[in-house]
Amino acid sequence: MMVESGPPAARAGAILHVDLDAIAANFHRVAGEAPGAACGAAIKANAYGLGVDRVAPVLARAGADPFFVATLDEALALRHVLTEAGYPHPRIQVLNGLPPGDHDILLAHGLTPVLNSLAEVERWRQLAHARGEALPAALHLDTGMSRLGLPDDETTRLVREPERLNGIALTAVMSHLACADHPDHAENTAQLARFRKAAQRMPAAAERSLANSSGIFLGAAYHFDLVRPGAALYGINPTPGRPSPVHPVVRLQGRVLQVRQIDRYRGVGYGSTYRADRTTRLATVAVGYADGYPLAASNRAHAVVAGHRVPVAGRISMDSLILDVSGIPADEPLPGQLVDLIDPTHDVDALADEAGTIGYELLTQLGERVHRSYHGGDG
Repeated sequence: MMVESGPPAARAGAILHVDLDAIAANFHRVAGEAPGAACGAAIKANAYGLGVDRVAPVLARAGADPFFVATLDEALALRHVLTEAGYPHPRIQVLNGLPPGDHDILLAHGLTPVLNSLAEVERWRQLAHARGEALPAALHLDTGMSRLGLPDDETTRLVREPERLNGIALTAVMSHLACADHPDHAENTAQLARFRKAAQRMPAAAERSLANSSGIFLGAAYHFDLVRPGAALYGINPTPGRPSPVHPVVRLQGRVLQVRQIDRYRGVGYGSTYRADRTTRLATVAVGYADGYPLAASNRAHAVVAGHRVPVAGRISMDSLILDVSGIPADEPLPGQLVDLIDPTHDVDALADEAGTIGYELLTQLGERVHRSYHGGDG
């Protein structure tokens, strides 16, 4: 017999609050930065860890089109979510390229592969010829990221031999900026020049797309026909070193398991890497690296307890972390109380900086034990 034990949020060790209205507002903010371009949305990795089933309909309602995912499975899940939500027609582009043997699945669900090599171009062209119809695809040119996309020699061959695209209905020609979060980096203008030179020699009907979240804020020269925000939609600052132009989206809270006092010189956590220099009051919180809170934040990060900034003490454990709460009123916190690990005063970028990582990694690493609580986003 199943025994009810209260709503999930009441027993969760960690709660991630997701502001869906902030995601919609961020979409409009970045789209407004590029008024002459269409605005899509990167929603890969389960909407950057925030839940594609809740986030995708909000972005579709806001006007995002196309959507960008990494894998075929992500694309299929997204198509199902959008269709169930009443948005069956937004374009979905699969960034990782042409999955071997899955052509029929792509076409049956109206999914567009992003072709990353001449070999993929040739496979798609042959399939179009065999089916006797033009097949849609986007084309990725590598202009300096050296990750995916046609390298320079293949781009040159394609420009010289445009017949390689016969039978392909090219929807977009894109590239990806490597250093857009550093506005003064010389690679930005170098990639812009390479992309402009190559893209202008591709079929005129295809949309040109270069700017990711940070690239959008480099200026109109980078916008072309289509911009592709990702991180900025989810509250990660696309302009590091400057005030963020987007709204915070997440608040991560952890539940206090125990509050204790230890004597001077007592060690805290594995390896005793934190040692009390006085009588110290500690709060153990039910969030650890198994939940996605980074081990690298050990002895470096801080949390917010009842408005007070407190340090993380000792190493992060699998299922818990410890806070030094000696410097705040003695009645804070109490067992069962929620404390803020990410909040507007200490956002995802701040925690990422303390842990020596980036906000993208933090959001996408938050585990299944973290209960998601959604706010706003009503149609």
